[in-house]
Amino acid sequence: MRRRFPAAPFLVPMILALILVLTPAVPLVHVASAREAEVPQHVCQIDWRRGEWHIRQLIRCAQHRWHVPGGASMALYVADRESELRPKAYNGYSGASGIFQHLRRYWPGRSDAFGFGGWSAFNARANIMVTMRMVHREGSWSDWGF
Repeated sequence: MRRRFPAAPFLVPMILALILVLTPAVPLVHVASAREAEVPQHVCQIDWRRGEWHIRQLIRCAQHRWHVPGGASMALYVADRESELRPKAYNGYSGASGIFQHLRRYWPGRSDAFGFGGWSAFNARANIMVTMRMVHREGSWSDWGF
């Protein structure tokens, strides 16, 4: 009877070690891109807490900075459809929150990626800026069904 030598326990670590050795180091540019994700404080300085008109102005300003498909009218339509422009809007079933109703499980990653890490989805400025930057980058409103 011939004995088989299980190669997998030895080959897998060796292959992983080779990949690590042959993979180039992550460039320092990655660190800089995290800073680029931040939105300067002076961009769209509109106090959204003053009411719906100001929220609409904030959406228009953010769209002017990061052009999105359909322009400001589409952004306003989506926001009105999702939350009736209410910053504290919340869907208890899905956990969707804020003006553009970001799902609770996606908000932390999105807010980090677009310069508002640690901010609440109920902060209208953060919710709007993250949405506009995300839609601008993706080139569509597909996450909202458009």
